[in-house]
Amino acid sequence: MNDKLFRLVLMDEAVDFLRALPVKARDKIAYNIRRVERGERDNELFKKLEGSEIWEFRTLYFRTAYRLFAFWDTEKETLVIATHGIVKKSQKTPSKEIEKAEKIRIEYFKNKQLWKK
Repeated sequence: MNDKLFRLVLMDEAVDFLRALPVKARDKIAYNIRRVERGERDNELFKKLEGSEIWEFRTLYFRTAYRLFAFWDTEKETLVIATHGIVKKSQKTPSKEIEKAEKIRIEYFKNKQLWKK
C-alpha cells in the first residue's frame, strides 16, 4: 500500500535547484518533503501562500531558508508539482517568485488541456 498522500513531481528547474545545493541541505529538504507526503501537517514544512494557489516546501538548515514552490493537480491522481526553488534571503517571500510559480501553474494546466485533445 502507498503511504503517501500525494506524488511529488519535480519540474526541470526544481531539479536543477536541488542539484545545485550542498548534499546535506538537499537531504534535509528531501526528509521534510517525505514528512509532508506521509501526512504531517506543519506550516513550518509546507504552507499555502496567501492570495495564490502556490504552496511552498519550507526547510531551514544551518540558518539558511530553502523554499521549493509548488501547486496541486488532483484531476486524476493527487500530484504536487514543484516548479522551482530559492534560497530565501529576507523575511518575506519575494512576490516575483510567487508570480513565477503562478505563471508556470497556469501554463501547466493550459498545456494539460491541449494534451487531452
